[in-house]
Amino acid sequence: MNTLMHHWLKRLEESRKPAYLVIPDLIEEDVASGRLRPRDRLPGLRDLAGTLRLNYTTVARAYAEARKRGLLDARAGSGTFVRGRTPSLPLTAGSSVEMSMNMPPEPPELAARLRESTAKLMLSADPYRLLRYQDFGGTAADRAAGRNWLRQRVPDCEDDRTLVCPGIHSVLVALVSQLARPGETICLDSLAYPGIKAIASQLGVRLQALPRDDEGPLPHALEALCKAETPRALYCNPTLQNPSTLTLSVQRREALADVALRYSVPIIEDDAYAMLPQDAPMSLASLAPELTYYVTGMSKSFGAGLRVAYLCAPTVRQTQRIAGALRATTVMPNPYTMLLATQWINDGTATDMLRAIRAEAHARQEIAAQVLADWQYEAHPDGFHLWLPIPTQCSWSASELALQLRNQGIGAVAGAAFSTDGNPPNAIRLCIGGPQNRDDCRDGLQRVADTLEDPHHLHMPMM
Repeated sequence: MNTLMHHWLKRLEESRKPAYLVIPDLIEEDVASGRLRPRDRLPGLRDLAGTLRLNYTTVARAYAEARKRGLLDARAGSGTFVRGRTPSLPLTAGSSVEMSMNMPPEPPELAARLRESTAKLMLSADPYRLLRYQDFGGTAADRAAGRNWLRQRVPDCEDDRTLVCPGIHSVLVALVSQLARPGETICLDSLAYPGIKAIASQLGVRLQALPRDDEGPLPHALEALCKAETPRALYCNPTLQNPSTLTLSVQRREALADVALRYSVPIIEDDAYAMLPQDAPMSLASLAPELTYYVTGMSKSFGAGLRVAYLCAPTVRQTQRIAGALRATTVMPNPYTMLLATQWINDGTATDMLRAIRAEAHARQEIAAQVLADWQYEAHPDGFHLWLPIPTQCSWSASELALQLRNQGIGAVAGAAFSTDGNPPNAIRLCIGGPQNRDDCRDGLQRVADTLEDPHHLHMPMM
């Protein structure tokens, strides 16, 4: 709890939002990230006020707001607790539907192909090789496969600037640690992947949100920040952004790259979903190659367990520096998954899987369009998540809706988990790749639509 309070204190100091609104946002974020769990006991009002250097009234208002959002329970004589789950109403077949984790669907027609390729790999590989330390960054064959994969988005990528890494998240840890020191600033969209928030918090790096419009982060806001306080890096998730599903246009990419080039601001291009769209604009790495660290991976395209990522750094020297940081934190990529990814790229399995996953994503997006026809939401036909703003006529806040859906067996994530400016949108992210099949996908989306349409009939008393 001491670590959590330190995190809260830091965020309160950085935020321009009133403290009584920041605290409920922090509770919501920490529940979404797992730092707080249902039935965790929170400090009393006076204790929390002392720890956070706030007055009693402000903390009382914050807890009241958190209770209003459905985040807390207060029990006379016992204290204040993170709200637990209510009894679930079963879905069809009595199962729950996972829509909180953004993962690709699993086309059943590929199962036999994957079993075959896995068996082939195990038969042909030296089993002891899989138990040995590996060359960090991959063997020559692994780097060559990674280079070929990256060249779909970064045409001039070379082997000596390519690293094979144990997942995108580990690359982001290394990049943030190398580009910014504690107290320094990295700027990013006002909506962002929660992992980058957790990484920055852990490393003591300050995140500065850039205001956005319908096309993404505003270039003039980036320039204004550069004039006032040159940031150590710009973090960007430009293709099928998590959570908004937005893909930055060529014009917006050019404008952001132009500012970064003029002020020598390194770019972290987290292109986790880059291979999903059949037509994506050119990468920031192509527009600003001397500044951009481009990273993409396999887990968001093929499956969360395939923790393999490919990094293309601006220069050979910078590649070596990042390799050192990665070696210190992760030792090496998993030998088996690295071999599997290399084989899939070389024998065409990866391309065939992408084609099948796109087809399945299209089918599920069509289901979403049917079930959510009465609601405005953002999506991309090649993607597998939705961004659903809560209409003003609904009585739900995003956190209340996400909690209520969770109590009905539907996983969803409220906008506060993605907010970097302390002003989270009243929206939820729904991931349609998580359900096991299309029927489950339809059931889950129908429950969301029913809850939005008639939010009172599903309310149940707390246990």
